Amino acid sequence: MSTKRYSEADLRALIEPYGNPVLAVVEGRVSAVNQAYLSLLGLPRERVEGRPLLDFVQPEDRSRLAERYRLLESGMPPEPRTQIHQVPCADGSMREVALYATRLPMEGGAGALLLNCLPLGDRHPEMGVAEGLVETSASLVTAHSEDAVRQVALKGLEAAGFRVRLLRWDGERLLARDGGPLPDDVSLGMESLSDGRPVFGGADQASPTHVYLPVGGPHDEVLWVQGPWVAPRHGSVLTLFAKVVGAALADARVQADGARSRWEMEAVAQVARFVAQPVPPSLEDFLSRVAELLQGSAAALHVSPPQGGALALVTHVGLADVVRDGGHAERLTGLLARAVAESGEGALSTAAQEAALGELSGGMLGRAAVAPLARGGVVCGSLQVLRGAGRPFDTRDVRLLGTLAELLVALMEQRRLRAEASRQLAETRLLLDLARTTSGVLETSSILDVASDFLVHLLDVSNCYIMLYDEGAKLLRGAAASAAHRDFFRTVVLPLHGDGLAARVARERRPIAIEDLSSVGGGYDSELVLRFGEKALLGLPLTSREELIGVVVVDDIRRPRSFGPELIELAEATCGQLALSIANARLYESLWASYAELAATRAEMVKRERLAALGELSAIVAHEVRNPLGVIFNAVASLRRLLDPGGDAAMLLDILGEESDRLNRIVGDLLDYTRPRDPVLQHEDLGRVLQDSLEAARVQGGGADRPVVIRSDVEAGLPPVPMDRRLIRQALVNVAVNAIQSMPQGGQVQVRARRELHAGREHLRIDVADQGPGIPAELLHRVFEPFFTTKAQGTGLGLAVVKRILEEHRGEIAVDSSPGRGTTFTFRLPLSQPPAFP
Repeated sequence: MSTKRYSEADLRALIEPYGNPVLAVVEGRVSAVNQAYLSLLGLPRERVEGRPLLDFVQPEDRSRLAERYRLLESGMPPEPRTQIHQVPCADGSMREVALYATRLPMEGGAGALLLNCLPLGDRHPEMGVAEGLVETSASLVTAHSEDAVRQVALKGLEAAGFRVRLLRWDGERLLARDGGPLPDDVSLGMESLSDGRPVFGGADQASPTHVYLPVGGPHDEVLWVQGPWVAPRHGSVLTLFAKVVGAALADARVQADGARSRWEMEAVAQVARFVAQPVPPSLEDFLSRVAELLQGSAAALHVSPPQGGALALVTHVGLADVVRDGGHAERLTGLLARAVAESGEGALSTAAQEAALGELSGGMLGRAAVAPLARGGVVCGSLQVLRGAGRPFDTRDVRLLGTLAELLVALMEQRRLRAEASRQLAETRLLLDLARTTSGVLETSSILDVASDFLVHLLDVSNCYIMLYDEGAKLLRGAAASAAHRDFFRTVVLPLHGDGLAARVARERRPIAIEDLSSVGGGYDSELVLRFGEKALLGLPLTSREELIGVVVVDDIRRPRSFGPELIELAEATCGQLALSIANARLYESLWASYAELAATRAEMVKRERLAALGELSAIVAHEVRNPLGVIFNAVASLRRLLDPGGDAAMLLDILGEESDRLNRIVGDLLDYTRPRDPVLQHEDLGRVLQDSLEAARVQGGGADRPVVIRSDVEAGLPPVPMDRRLIRQALVNVAVNAIQSMPQGGQVQVRARRELHAGREHLRIDVADQGPGIPAELLHRVFEPFFTTKAQGTGLGLAVVKRILEEHRGEIAVDSSPGRGTTFTFRLPLSQPPAFP
């Protein structure tokens, strides 16, 4: 060993002249390198000197060399034999070098290793190819999908200098996975696939130019490999590589199938939980979930109608941007629905169906998978998912879709049962409401109105009409209807002998349905059908104890519809309850009328007896009062004649005369009020009665001396009115006189007479309105009390007499007043009543 101690400058000067790569290492770091070493690495000096030596060692050998360097540092002599190492270069390649180490002393007591490198020549290319294939085989372990395995294998072969393509077997022929044309001698690939061994090609050359390598066993895939090192002597290496690729594909397939199975189980469990919610999801929500799971763009559900027939589109999701209308959606999704209805099995879209999908969707859709919905082994619908043209489905998707279709059948049945339960609950509640209402209401008209609205909701129809049977006239009279036509229908009258639906139901006493009015030529009331715009009708009889009460007719103006047995049975039960309620209400009304008539008779008798007693008393009082009054009148007249008084005496005599006259009028009014009388009713011309009464009122009320205008307005066509002309004239005169006297400054008295429907009967209404100061609200209720008056000279019996006259005519009088705006008295006289009271 040399005893010279070197400095860093000495080391540089020592190694620079060498033509082969040389470097000096001090304390584990590169201290100096020559140009040849820099050229070997392909790095500049500043990126080499000063860095750890292990940075320029093959990674797999670093740990061993680190330990070896530690031993050399501790004094172990360098190995006298040449060592072979691989040095990583900047271009990513590895260069093999023969390495010889020498220890040199450094100034300061440190030591240095002088490493002399001799680059070795390139190895045989075939060895590099083999190593590349080995490395590629090792890389296949990290590929977790079939596509990843294929990509790693193809890239590895291409990196080894081969040109490579992958061919797949579709069950009938080999196809290129890259979509390009097949090799001319593809039959050799079929032979390779069939025999499971490599088959070399290139018959036009002296040596083989390419080889077909079967991958993954017969009838699977074939590698087409072309390169300068393809030869039969390398067949075992290439075959081994192909088998490694096949094993990797099989492993990836197993992993993918396992992952797919786990995903499918989780997906089915997820959808099952979704379906099993307390409130079942809607069909649209279920379709959205299915489309999301299968990565579809849209989903559609077809179901056969309850009465049977072709599958019809029920609902869909994801087609809003594709279809123009419901018919377009039906054509688009009906392609596969018809196919699954015929085959009864799930399927993938065919090429023809995919072309039609693309055309109907404007190119937005092109692939589909469909599964049947079956109930009891019979296909009752289809579930399909659609994607774009570049995203095909496979048989696994069809299998999963079939499982989801079974869950959809369960969901539909669950929703049907829930809807049926809800419907039955709603019907029960409605029936209870009807029972409570009809039991609490004893008026026939109120029961019928409630029942009309009730039947509309219960039977899901548009309108309901109820007609009651008039046995005397043999007619059906409109009694009630649902809200839309209630007022009009009360005016409808139908003969029992007609050929309309209501008349037939009444005669035959059984339900009759017309499910599509446009398809029948008659058997219904055409005027009513045209007025209401009806599309379907159902008539039901109302009977109680075998007696016809009336007819109920319900209609549907939305569309023709089928009135099934269950609906008719429900409607009959409801009409039975309604008929019973009407019969009970009629009994109650009859009983109430009897009680009312008895009470009225009793009240009339009491009133007559009271008035008779009052009249007898009044006659006695009048006799006893009028005798002194006669004496007073004579005395006053004599005093006027004898004394010819003036001043205070004349005034006192005037007061005495006026008060005597007032007392005489009171006695007369009292006798008039208490005198029993029975009005004699005759049919009178109201116009003449009004004219006579108003002329008399003008004279008695002083209308000729003040600016009062009296106007009368009588409705044209009024029939003669049954009345006692004398009594009604007296009542009108009393009211008109009060109206005239309430306007000392003048004004207008308006009298109007017209017909009016009041309390279910036709009445004559007479309004007498003035423009006086009105009656205060707190006094309005007392105006008909005997002896109540607001006039200084009034007796308080005028309106009491009027009220009694109206009551004797079985009529009534009412008053309405607004202080400062006038008062209106309203007479009401029935237009039909016996010619005289019993």
